[in-house]
Amino acid sequence: MTSIDKQAAGLNDVQLSLLRMFNRKMSYEESVEIRDLLVKHYSDKLGDEIDLVVSEKKITNKDYDKLCNR
Repeated sequence: MTSIDKQAAGLNDVQLSLLRMFNRKMSYEESVEIRDLLVKHYSDKLGDEIDLVVSEKKITNKDYDKLCNR
């Protein structure tokens, strides 16, 4: 696939690699397992990023309470 074809398809290199990797017959259960792995991976990354921001900005439970009581 040329660079122009990739742009036209709107897919990045990672997406294309995943399509190639999983270009085979698989059961519904397998597809759910793969989806769950990806969701967990990105959920973990998001949690790490949130922890980092909370730590850097020194956000406390008191700050969360203030937001909830607005």
